Amino acid sequence: MAQIEYEGRVAVVTGAGGGLGRSHALLLASRGAQVVVNDLGGGRDGSGGGSAMADAVVQEIRDAGGEAVANYDGVHTWQGGQAIIGTALEAFGRVDIVINNAGILRDTSFAKLEEAQLDLVLKVHLYGAFHVARAAWPHLREQGYGRIVNTTSGSGLYGNFGQANYSAAKLGLVGLTRTLAIEGAKYGIMANAIAPVAASRMTEDIMPPQLLERLEPAHVSPLVAYLVSEACGETGRVFSVGGGYIARVAILEGEGVAFEEVPTVEDVAARWSQVMQVGPGAAEFTSGVFDQTGKIVGALGIELG
Repeated sequence: MAQIEYEGRVAVVTGAGGGLGRSHALLLASRGAQVVVNDLGGGRDGSGGGSAMADAVVQEIRDAGGEAVANYDGVHTWQGGQAIIGTALEAFGRVDIVINNAGILRDTSFAKLEEAQLDLVLKVHLYGAFHVARAAWPHLREQGYGRIVNTTSGSGLYGNFGQANYSAAKLGLVGLTRTLAIEGAKYGIMANAIAPVAASRMTEDIMPPQLLERLEPAHVSPLVAYLVSEACGETGRVFSVGGGYIARVAILEGEGVAFEEVPTVEDVAARWSQVMQVGPGAAEFTSGVFDQTGKIVGALGIELG
């Protein structure tokens, strides 16, 4: 197979000052992409800001012979999304690839969740992906080519205690991704989503060290790089990925039950086992974010003490 390259392509990676975003940016740049390294430079909870994180990654890329520029705008505002894409247009004259990776955490149980904790998490994750993709959209349509990867999460797909805000935002990204895939198809724009499990400042205090060792962000970036390449023809898909494990995630619907007349509550109860049946040979259900991680652990043969 011919090596996949990105010469002449311009990629925007949000939240690229560390972790997964940094890894994506470095890989794309190493294969010829010109990269906009976006990072607000704030804390894990979205507070603060600064230029040091994005600048450091840009320097890494340049030291390795690649091309990159930094952007420090927040994705959480419409103006921020416009400015991020504006940086790509000003520096490189175009935009081809958008990787929405920026994120924050403000975890708390639903009973304690306040408006401010909900609002900013939704704005960074869900609104942020919308803002950046929307700013790029007219340029992708005009040139008849574009690749978008959004970052969902096992918490969004399956739910997770203490993350009602984060889970809601992350599942919203799946709906956004699938709609972008539909609307972008006739313009050569493809959109996919990943649900990564990786070592980062978002996960460093919730996973055991022996697992974090195997979940380097570098294991996730090859999938992302493939999805944003010309070689990939997939769109509207969701993938679980981490530690060298990659699996497609699908929404399954069973054959269902059809009632000839308006059913009674008892009619529904009597046929409940049929309603719940997905069908023989269906993929095993993943029941939660820990189950998702467990599948990766099992596939990789990691022994947890």
